Amino acid sequence: QVQLVESGGGLVQAGGSLRLSCAASRTVFSMSDMGWYRQAPGNQRELVAWITRGGNTNYVDSVKGRFTISKDNAKNTVYLQMNNLKPEDTAVYYCNADQPSPLPDYWGQGIQVTVSS
Repeated sequence: QVQLVESGGGLVQAGGSLRLSCAASRTVFSMSDMGWYRQAPGNQRELVAWITRGGNTNYVDSVKGRFTISKDNAKNTVYLQMNNLKPEDTAVYYCNADQPSPLPDYWGQGIQVTVSS
């Protein structure tokens, strides 16, 4: 059973914006801190932004001031608003649900974001 479904990626010019969405099952969403990771070709997967169950957020330095993570508890959905995109933001973006141990973590299928210069 698919737990996380991502949408909203695509191709955009540098300076443009995209919004990623990650819809989760109600049970997983209610139990999890939610995050967005990304992986560019040849690179390791890196954490981009994080939002806790209580709504606290954190970002990797390279996206601070440009990306905003948020969530809609009524829709069991987490968002990543990406503004002023740069070519170096090009990657496959993954949604992650971090449940308390020993419950499993879940990953989305990944969604491509491509920023052209």
